[in-house]
Amino acid sequence: MQDTVGAFVSVFKMEGAENGPLAGLQFCAKDIYDVAEYPTGCGSPDWLATHPIPNAHAAPVAALLNAGADLVGKTHTDEIAYSLMGVNAHYGTPINSAAPDRLPGGSSSGSVAAVAAGLVDIGLGSDTGGSVRIPASFCGVWGLRTTHGLLSMEGTMPLAPSFDTVGWFARDAATLDRVSAACGLAPAGDDPVQLILPVDAWSTAGHDIVAALAATLARLEAVHGPARPVVLSRDGLAAWFECFRVCQAAEIWETHGQWVEAARPAFGPGIADRFAMAAAITLEQAQVARQARNEIREHVRALVSGRSLLVLPVSPGPAPLRNADGATLDAFRGRAIQLLSAAGLAGLPQLSMPGGMVDGAPVGIGLIGAVGCERLLLSVASGEL
Repeated sequence: MQDTVGAFVSVFKMEGAENGPLAGLQFCAKDIYDVAEYPTGCGSPDWLATHPIPNAHAAPVAALLNAGADLVGKTHTDEIAYSLMGVNAHYGTPINSAAPDRLPGGSSSGSVAAVAAGLVDIGLGSDTGGSVRIPASFCGVWGLRTTHGLLSMEGTMPLAPSFDTVGWFARDAATLDRVSAACGLAPAGDDPVQLILPVDAWSTAGHDIVAALAATLARLEAVHGPARPVVLSRDGLAAWFECFRVCQAAEIWETHGQWVEAARPAFGPGIADRFAMAAAITLEQAQVARQARNEIREHVRALVSGRSLLVLPVSPGPAPLRNADGATLDAFRGRAIQLLSAAGLAGLPQLSMPGGMVDGAPVGIGLIGAVGCERLLLSVASGEL
């Protein structure tokens, strides 16, 4: 394989089990997942230098190998997976094949770039605040964030453990469904579903996104009936962004603060600022945000109980340009997390599927459902239900 898009940290071949349900497929693994006898760098030269080479596979890697897929390499990530854009000051930015002048999204940047370029069938990523959903939207592929805690992440670098989830990319829904089934996720079932339209999320995305996604939304409604409009956040989605920001940052510092203070890593622009912000979160701020998170979690889970599905834009726009400045990226990130926070705060699965084009670049539409309904999301999105 020739890495034409700068997706890979290392390229090698590790064969999966014979005759498994994923036999004949190839996958890559984001470089936060341990692969036995290969270093785990997590997008940081300092992490690479201060951690030993693992002697066992991370659980998500082992699951795909045991199902018969062949592992062909490890892929780039944003530093310590703490970003959404796919820019790494140390290792560069993978190419977005769908829009080469734009960013690929992160932090699962290499895995999405490899899938979008046709180098692999499956990209193993992770999603804490949107690190599968945003890259899928930017690169015009399918991305699935699984229910928090449903699949083991043993052997994976944690970012914010109460948010971290396994996720995968593919170029079609059928492949994602094969992966989901092979990893033991529940079948879709055949009972009818109810679509729910969070009007505040659509308003946050803006008119160009609404227009681009209109045909896909209409296709879903033609099968499942008109989506029921709701206001997702009584306090405004900006309040949900702030809740997510504080909860995530406090947890990241609890997880990595000791290493940061000991190793003094040379973080790139943006990453250094985020870790400094995380270090400054007070215990009182964290407690207030965690209480708000519990209330949001109950609210969102009640909305999607049974077979009700939220349908909403994944991103407020197409991928930013590769030469966008830091202020532009920070503003985009803030709007994006307003849209992404529902699934993250509630610990729910979300599918991102190609939904349309804006300014010649892809944008995704998302489906959020109840705990364990990953294959239902895929069935609805692909038109099988």
